[in-house]
Amino acid sequence: MKIQRFIFSGITSIFFVVISSCTKEKVPISNTVTCTDTILFSTQIEPMIQNNCISCHAVGGSFPTLTNHAEISANASGILSTMNGSPQLMPLNGPALNDTLIQQFYCWINQGKANN
Repeated sequence: MKIQRFIFSGITSIFFVVISSCTKEKVPISNTVTCTDTILFSTQIEPMIQNNCISCHAVGGSFPTLTNHAEISANASGILSTMNGSPQLMPLNGPALNDTLIQQFYCWINQGKANN
């Protein structure tokens, strides 16, 4: 009986270590990000939103709708927050966006959310 408990305890511990190591902790981007390149809405931001968000955030889908520059720009700070996991990590059911894409979005916001 003690051996079975020991084995069960060991398997359970390994399971939790594996599961917890598979998640990516998102850390909010701070003002230390250097935005040296101009981020273009048409070639960087819009394709990122279309590839990762539009399946849920199209007309008739989840709020907010993110189908054009005006909608994306108006919701930019909320989009950035969810990319970083606050209040919920997006895209829903992951995987999390890579840090490069998140930094591009951050830089686009700080560059004035231009429709370029």
